Amino acid sequence: DRSEVEGSVVSMVSVTSSSSRLLPPKERLREKAFQYCQRLIEQCDRRAQKKADSELQKACLVEAVCILDCVCAEDASMVYRAFPCMKALFGRLSSDLSFARVLLPIAQFYLNHGEMDTVDCERVWKLVFGQFPAELFNDAFLAYELLRFLRLNLENIQSRAPEFVQFFPNFLKFLAWDSPAVVEDFVDLLPSLVTTGTAVELLHTLLDLPCLAATLVLQLRSTCLPIADPNSRGLLSLEAFRNPAFRGLFLFLLRAQAGSGDTIDRLSTLHELLAEAADWPRVVRCAQTVPVLLHVYFNTVVKMDDRKLLAHLVLVMLERSSLLLRIPSYSKEIHRVFSCHLRRLCKLHPSLVVDQSHELLEFAGATANVYNKEEVYTHVVWVLGEYLSVSSDSRCSVKLITSCFEALEAVLFEITSSTPPPGTICPAPRVITTLMSALAKLASRSHDLIPRASLFLSKLRTVSRNGSVAWCADEEDLVAIVTRGEELWSLLKAPGVAQSVLTPPAYVTTPRWHRDTSVAMPLQLRALTSLTHSQ
Repeated sequence: DRSEVEGSVVSMVSVTSSSSRLLPPKERLREKAFQYCQRLIEQCDRRAQKKADSELQKACLVEAVCILDCVCAEDASMVYRAFPCMKALFGRLSSDLSFARVLLPIAQFYLNHGEMDTVDCERVWKLVFGQFPAELFNDAFLAYELLRFLRLNLENIQSRAPEFVQFFPNFLKFLAWDSPAVVEDFVDLLPSLVTTGTAVELLHTLLDLPCLAATLVLQLRSTCLPIADPNSRGLLSLEAFRNPAFRGLFLFLLRAQAGSGDTIDRLSTLHELLAEAADWPRVVRCAQTVPVLLHVYFNTVVKMDDRKLLAHLVLVMLERSSLLLRIPSYSKEIHRVFSCHLRRLCKLHPSLVVDQSHELLEFAGATANVYNKEEVYTHVVWVLGEYLSVSSDSRCSVKLITSCFEALEAVLFEITSSTPPPGTICPAPRVITTLMSALAKLASRSHDLIPRASLFLSKLRTVSRNGSVAWCADEEDLVAIVTRGEELWSLLKAPGVAQSVLTPPAYVTTPRWHRDTSVAMPLQLRALTSLTHSQ
């Protein structure tokens, strides 16, 4: 009967309390804290009616879970007693995302102690890495807590839940939504997201981050504004977001996990649909953080030292230089980053120029790139002139050097013999001088090309001396171009000198005099002489 049950419960409590009194003070404190937290979690089982009570309930649960985590960290034997309670609490709260701030400490508990109890944590990671960013990307508190959780437990997560890397499209939603608040977190986190399998897709995703910011805005507006609401008709991008024909483009941006493809085929279409979002404050702020993250990305990729991956990234940079959302100054900033790291990659691995010579020549041979991708074009021409040589890669043939020379010669001839296309300005002097230098370098490596290079440089000098030209508006710039042409022309008159100056051997560009004992011998002799003479 009931009296017997109550009597047995009382006796069990009295036995537990009496046994806990026999424990040392520190262990007794742990036992009491453990019991108190379990009782508190059980008492929070009922749903609060008022919002204030609900917030208090969540705060109590967070504190109880955190204390249990600390107690189990000090006494591993309590993990087996705590996990049934944690599993029940997770099962009860996981379907209600309003308890997200409670579920994160539970995830921390699983991360710290799940291995000891051999618990399947997959459901926990799918919720934390999958649902939270996808549905609560606009919750500033959760963004802070989740990114802090990732940063503080990065090594543990990499070993216990390596699949978290695949959720980088989801994590980047926090960055796209509120870039200034979380950019420092992503500077720390981004290197851990770069792997051989994710590097290419991650680069595309970073470049499309402003598009993701615009899409998240549209997603919220789409749920807030009814389809028949006249206020929503003014946004063409919102109509496109709701249009089934374009749904696939937006769903790709909103994907939760990587692996569905590096990018989409209709990027230009997507950029046209989002053209009106180019001046939205959230999109502009997001675009300003992309160059910073790209520097972090490339610094990480270089350390991986995967030549096949680096060769692929060179192609991505060439392709994406013309496929960017049209935000004022965004393209220029991205081109500047691409130029910096293209040069760096080719300097570290000169063979990349021969590996991707076809694509680089195709890019350098397009005259339109001179006017709308000046920064990238200049550096592509520079790496072709600098590293397309036998000294950099034994596979470099005379045929390849000649084809590169002809492509650059055609572009230089076209821009110096005609007016710029309508709507464009004159090419920058740096582009012209870089083209001239590249031609001279290539000619010095294949002496059959020297007469052609010399003839072109002399014609350029003659044309420029006749007065103003259509392709250069500034007189000082024209003088600088002519001077550079005369210097190169003078060098090419002595092929041996030209080759040593324009393509110096490695021991000249990277001297090792301080390590070479033979070169250091005169210094040693002078030191010995001074010592003996002083005596």
